[in-house]
Amino acid sequence: MQHVNSFRAFLRDTVNLSQAKLDLLDSRVEAIYKALRNDPELGPLILGKERQGSWAQRTIINPVGEKEFDADFMLHLAEVPEWADSPRTYVDKVYAALHRHSIYKDMPHTRKCRCVQLRYANSMHVDVVPHLFLVDGREVIVNRDDNQWEQTNPDGFTAWMREKDDIADDNLRKVIRLMKFLRDHKNSFTGTRSIILTTLLGERVSQATALARPGCYGNVPTALLTIVEDLDIWLQARPDKPSIADPSGSGATFDHRWNQTTYSYFRARIHTHAQEIREAFDEQDHDRSVRLWRSLFGGSFPSLPGTSSPSRAPKFAAASLLTTATRTGRAG
Repeated sequence: MQHVNSFRAFLRDTVNLSQAKLDLLDSRVEAIYKALRNDPELGPLILGKERQGSWAQRTIINPVGEKEFDADFMLHLAEVPEWADSPRTYVDKVYAALHRHSIYKDMPHTRKCRCVQLRYANSMHVDVVPHLFLVDGREVIVNRDDNQWEQTNPDGFTAWMREKDDIADDNLRKVIRLMKFLRDHKNSFTGTRSIILTTLLGERVSQATALARPGCYGNVPTALLTIVEDLDIWLQARPDKPSIADPSGSGATFDHRWNQTTYSYFRARIHTHAQEIREAFDEQDHDRSVRLWRSLFGGSFPSLPGTSSPSRAPKFAAASLLTTATRTGRAG
């Protein structure tokens, strides 16, 4: 059973980051930005800021259990010719500015590969990501570990996400949030970064699928079933880690963000979860269906009276799709 209204309530009350936490995030980012702008050394280089990652794409979720929630923002900086051979300097300068601040110097803050992370006790952390438009035309962030630039296109990623969500009847972002919650709740495929999960789920959404299977993205549980089963088919045709291109068109890949071991585990877990989602969706007994959904998402998944939709989604030529994927070697 689909339990459409139960999914709606589950997203609203459990999965989605609350408005209070979003407001807190906004206020803290504004305070960090103001502090950096007022820094005498870094301030003159700052050109602006912009949300990044799950915060920007509206796929951020409420933390599960005792975990923190986190958000990224890009700090737009002017290029300094003297630092041309040392991109990591930009991360170091942001770190130094926070380290000089009267408040933030006493809070946990550390340099990561692409950002400076500032942690708030028992609640959240914020990643400050230096971002530049270089004089040669490249739009970049910093890889501090390798001391080099990484090309990026956040506007392109946002446009890609909007296009895919439109095709999926505004349900792709909800499916991504559900799968991130499932990952954290079950401690499943935790080695797979959110950007990879988001990309792989989004790339399975297509206009061709929507036309071939009318209604396959029509509500949240149906979209969840469709997208995860299609991802499972795609993964099962690829025992070796595939190259995952940045869908923004930046020319970059996310290949360095996981390895064969991580990929193999993710592939196996998605295969299991696809079967579990199918079983819960197809189960015609109301109480048993609720129990099956709860085995995936936990006891906070509600059972609302009069909201179940007893339907059985056809297994849309899954075998033929898998055959095609195997024959071509790459699909989707």
